[in-house]
Amino acid sequence: MRGYAKKDLQDYRGAIADYTKAIELNPKYLLAYNSRGIAKEFLKDHIGAIADYTKAIEIDPKDVEAFLYRGQTKYILKNYKGAITDYNKAISINAKDADLYYYRGEAKIKLGQKNSGCLDFSKAGELGNSDAYKARKEYCQ
Repeated sequence: MRGYAKKDLQDYRGAIADYTKAIELNPKYLLAYNSRGIAKEFLKDHIGAIADYTKAIEIDPKDVEAFLYRGQTKYILKNYKGAITDYNKAISINAKDADLYYYRGEAKIKLGQKNSGCLDFSKAGELGNSDAYKARKEYCQ
């Protein structure tokens, strides 16, 4: 729990140290990998974050959050195809998560897949993501 407190205080290095200790004590501690990845993101260690999310996926191949976080990190790195792959996997696990469609739509738009991206924005809106309709208006008109 100390790692979460440190992250909230923006002591990301301290949080990473605490998550690392938790992982040493329990190498299958899924939440610690995802949380450490998030802390690494704040420090712009995108490659390290991807490694942590990948480890979380190895521990639990149905962890939607790990696929989401890894997809978002790949998006930041402009690896839009990789991001879409992760969003696809997350959607296959939880097809009712509006944000997954929204993020996948953004990545598709970046790749020039306008029609498919716009369909994702529509689906995200139907599922309750209010930003999706704004994105649809901006990119799909």
